[in-house]
Amino acid sequence: MITKLIGNCRTTEVDAVAQNITGAYKGTELSTDTYLSGLMTRLETEGVSLTAAIKRMNAESKLEAQDEVRDEAFRGLYYLVFGLLHHPDETIKAAAQQVFAVLDHYGLTITDQSYASESSLVGSALNDLAQPEFQEPIALLSGCAESIAKLTTTEDDFEAARIAFEEEKAQESTLENATTIKKRVVSLINDKLVVYLLAMVQVNPETYDLFARTVGQIIADNNEVVKKRRKKPETAEPVEPAEPAS
Repeated sequence: MITKLIGNCRTTEVDAVAQNITGAYKGTELSTDTYLSGLMTRLETEGVSLTAAIKRMNAESKLEAQDEVRDEAFRGLYYLVFGLLHHPDETIKAAAQQVFAVLDHYGLTITDQSYASESSLVGSALNDLAQPEFQEPIALLSGCAESIAKLTTTEDDFEAARIAFEEEKAQESTLENATTIKKRVVSLINDKLVVYLLAMVQVNPETYDLFARTVGQIIADNNEVVKKRRKKPETAEPVEPAEPAS
């Protein structure tokens, strides 16, 4: 007996189920069933839209992760130079004081700023440190040049991620979000495809049984993952057989 897809699946899980079902359908010889063929075309189309919407969502999470990498790079440079302020060699100590004066001007609170403000401040700090008078002191501090290069790279990477996010965000404003599409995909699977297959298995098991069992297994595997993730597993109720659509 095929069960319904649990409705509170993650969006990515629903996307995977839709892809697996459409993939399984392409390996069958059921294309002569015009109703089923129409359902699968709709499911594939919605699945493509859902995948695209998920990619737009991922752009923001990537931006957040890249910002954390940038924060770590700035803190690493800050603490490296701060530690060298206490170096026993007076030449190195003096060089550290000169470089730290720049970093301390911006302070660690730079990492708490908005994305745009932090980008502006980090860019300004890097520009200050690129001035000729800081090149000799930086060269005297072991690991300082490498840390500055790392911060430069992470800032460039963040800006690339930010631009991608802004483009995706602009696109999102004119397109449906993943949650809306997910609801349609779940409804299409539960209320149309599963019900239809259960009915057709009763009418013509020889033709529909294998595909129906495959769809049932795809859904069951997904539901098991969802139930294991929850403290109180939700039992998916079996769908009662219905008359085949005309």
